[in-house]
Amino acid sequence: MRRFLTLVTVAALTALVIAFVFHRPQQNPNSVAKLLPKETLALLHVPDFNKALADWRQADLYQLWSEPAVQSFLQKPRRKIPAGGSVGQKLQDLQSLEMKDSFIAVIGIEFSAWKIVGGFRSTEGGKKTEAMVANWMAQASADPAEIKHESLDYEGHRIRTDTSGVVRLFSVHDGQWFLFANDLEQLKPLLDRVDGRRKEMTTALAADKMFAPAAKRMPTAYAALAYARLDQLVEKFLPLAEKSATAAPEQVAMVRQLRNFCGATSFEGGKIRDTIFVGMPPLATSGDLARASLAIATKATFLYAAGFLNLAQPPRLPANPSLPGLMGALPQILATASASGITTERWNAAFGSEFGLVGDWPATSHWPSFFASLPVKDAAAANKILTTLTTADSETAAWTRREVDGIYYFSTQSSGMFFSLAPTVGLSDRMLVAGIDPASVEAALKRSQNKNSELAAANDFQNAERAVPAAKQAFIYIDPARVYARFDAVVRPMLFMSAAFLPGLRDTVDFDKLPDAGVITRHLSPIVMSQRYDGDGYVSESVGPITVYQTMMGAAALGTAAMIFYRQHDRESAAAPPYSAPPLASPSPDPDDTP
Repeated sequence: MRRFLTLVTVAALTALVIAFVFHRPQQNPNSVAKLLPKETLALLHVPDFNKALADWRQADLYQLWSEPAVQSFLQKPRRKIPAGGSVGQKLQDLQSLEMKDSFIAVIGIEFSAWKIVGGFRSTEGGKKTEAMVANWMAQASADPAEIKHESLDYEGHRIRTDTSGVVRLFSVHDGQWFLFANDLEQLKPLLDRVDGRRKEMTTALAADKMFAPAAKRMPTAYAALAYARLDQLVEKFLPLAEKSATAAPEQVAMVRQLRNFCGATSFEGGKIRDTIFVGMPPLATSGDLARASLAIATKATFLYAAGFLNLAQPPRLPANPSLPGLMGALPQILATASASGITTERWNAAFGSEFGLVGDWPATSHWPSFFASLPVKDAAAANKILTTLTTADSETAAWTRREVDGIYYFSTQSSGMFFSLAPTVGLSDRMLVAGIDPASVEAALKRSQNKNSELAAANDFQNAERAVPAAKQAFIYIDPARVYARFDAVVRPMLFMSAAFLPGLRDTVDFDKLPDAGVITRHLSPIVMSQRYDGDGYVSESVGPITVYQTMMGAAALGTAAMIFYRQHDRESAAAPPYSAPPLASPSPDPDDTP
């Protein structure tokens, strides 16, 4: 009896394992990679479009977008966007297809002609899919009447051809699969693999020695995955870059080391996670991150980053005197260092390769403070290097040098377009800290002597740090809620003042409806990123309401849009007639006044 119960238990556990492995939703790039040829250059895969859209609508960022106060504030700016509703209609069309394993891939690039294939699985039937695609082509064409429709037979399938000018699309429906391509000879082998006429896996992308290891680094469940053979793409596009006068040899050499890229985006409890793998040889580093600069960070820190500097080749930067402070002087400083005999070897003997970057924004300060730090290996050698640099750079900036309790401070004065700064470099026997003024640098160096960090003890930081694997090569922490709260407190009054000087601005933005800071910040949790080297490439993971990479792209796009927006309204205000105040009304007589 006991043996029988044991067998039943083992059988039940085996059945559960089989059910888990074979009946759980499989979101694996191999399901599509088995259909594509090994020479595929790039791939985008969305396993379940409707699920990805549903997960996105549960994300913190979408919840922020859906806030009534946010929608009310955006109501006037959205009126400036041409109406059409095409995006919302297309989303509804895509949802109705219930697409699975949607993909688009670049098979080859020949003479600037990209060979593209794609497809998806749908249970909604081929006629509905074909009608929808035909409608999209008609909307995209300048003259729908000029679209030519033809068809041809291949292995029992009818391949439809839609031609509009130089654009040609071949499409075919095979069971639940809808496949398309802009090259007929690329569509045929794809169709053969779907039908099972081509079964050899050695020629498929799934068996490629570059693709398979990269795909294994991705999560089992994801909303979207992208893959690219960087080495082959570089060989196709690098000759154009090498002809450019701005392409430095060391930059070209760095790009040539890139082999492949794989990245996946997934949703986890309202947060977005990016997992990125870049295949390349390891850069020169000195072990794992120690994060000694974390001691500088405080409770008011909104940005902390740590990584390694690769100074095997000194950077070549163009001079830009329009940039304020150390930013504009950096090319001159590098040139001065080279002319003064400060070699890479001397620098690496004096300083460690791990850098730290800290951004603080206390509630008592109008503007944030930033610090950059390096560990000191040889204090005497480091002092000589800084003394040489600041002395040789006397023509560009007048540096003062002082010593307080064994710590040396080098300061200068810088006048930018909006701020007057006093860039300062502090040097102790353990750390170099550079900042925007002497007081903040002195305070940072005092904190560096502590073993404990205020930021490291914060719950938000600890929770964010646990959300990603241990960082070995790079680590980034951003507190967007603090940034927005401080930015709102400082900039909100300035926005109302700007609206007074730019009357046209109120035609686009209603600042009276600007949401309270709390409405925004309750949807903004910390953003974190960690990076490590894993065998044959770097693996980075980032988690947050948006990820570090999305933050960087969004900041660049937002900055560009803001600059364009400001210049447009500036030109409109300059063209408008000068503002004249209305005449003051005569004061009404006070009935209590007596002559």
